[in-house]
Amino acid sequence: MNAPSDVIVIGAGVIGSAIAYFATQQGLSVTVLERGLPASGTSSACEGNILVSDKELGPELELTKFSLDTWRGDLAEHASHWEFESKGGIIVASRESSMASLDRLTKAQTNHGIDVEWVDIPRLREFEPNISPNALGAAWYPDDCQVQPMLVAGHLLKLARAAGAKVQTHTMVTGFVRNGGTVTGVKTDRGEFHAPAVVNAAGSWSEDIAALAGVNVPVKPRKGFVMVTEPLPPMVHHKVYAAEYVDNVGSSDAGLQSSPVVEGTPAGSILIGSSRERVGFDRSVNTDALRQMAANAIALFPFLENTRIIRHYHGFRPYCPDHLPVIGHDPRAPGLWHASGYEGAGIGLSAGTGKLVAQALAGLPPDMSLVPFAPERFGEFTPAGKNHQESAA
Repeated sequence: MNAPSDVIVIGAGVIGSAIAYFATQQGLSVTVLERGLPASGTSSACEGNILVSDKELGPELELTKFSLDTWRGDLAEHASHWEFESKGGIIVASRESSMASLDRLTKAQTNHGIDVEWVDIPRLREFEPNISPNALGAAWYPDDCQVQPMLVAGHLLKLARAAGAKVQTHTMVTGFVRNGGTVTGVKTDRGEFHAPAVVNAAGSWSEDIAALAGVNVPVKPRKGFVMVTEPLPPMVHHKVYAAEYVDNVGSSDAGLQSSPVVEGTPAGSILIGSSRERVGFDRSVNTDALRQMAANAIALFPFLENTRIIRHYHGFRPYCPDHLPVIGHDPRAPGLWHASGYEGAGIGLSAGTGKLVAQALAGLPPDMSLVPFAPERFGEFTPAGKNHQESAA
């Protein structure tokens, strides 16, 4: 019998690690269960974005602002451990229609207190000398940031362990322990673990975990690729992406979508995204996606045509059909909590999520309402909605 905890967290990616850390800061005892190794899922297959720029008005933008304050406040002393960079972001419009769309977005964000500035072509070339000659205009977001996700998860877990948390790797959750209708723990291939609160932070596999408890959380995997260039002298100085990226973020299309996202790294390599497609847990390499990403990146930064790609990687982002994450207690299965469905925003929102969920777990009123992210908004469980392509986390 494993010793009971106050909280069990399923999943040791950036979201689960942040919840574990902040829960220990609230004085709660925590056990983290991970089917593989920490950050071995989506957190190891993304760019580490902390973006304000791609958020439309609404609850996700509010959570983004809160999370950014948490990164820069509560977690500021640890920033060097995960290569936190306040590099800023630039959205580039190369078509008149894109200029109109970007103008609408920036006006709405400005009215909502977001720091954004229109940049004319001469100023854009000061920011990014190698940008495409086809650029018509751009918007500058000084609050866009970057981290190394695997370092975030690793260091937060280290801090959580130092505060008494237990991290159990290579442990598969197979079911839930119940007392009547209340969740009181989990069953695993390494025995039972007991706690009055269980947090489902299993990323793209969260739907399957929820299904084990008989509740519907329709988080689907959405595959995305990242390409990595050879190390170069500084050529791209900010996170730069095309205005079409914002539309792709908000799209529900299952087919392949690609829009350029380009940024440099401290090591000199340039990261190139992005692609999105809903193909279940198909891990095969989509060469069409890579071709589109390369062509789009060259259109944004022409010098990339003569740059070697040394590798690419891909993973599954936890997509939610209404484009809002699922955060909070689930009254359909008392004792079960969720923190999932962030798609490409999970790294940026992890800090705020961890702090808010930990406050709620400790019986405190969260600093901002979790009601817009309520799990029960999806209604009752439908077995046909399960992801059968791959085992649960």
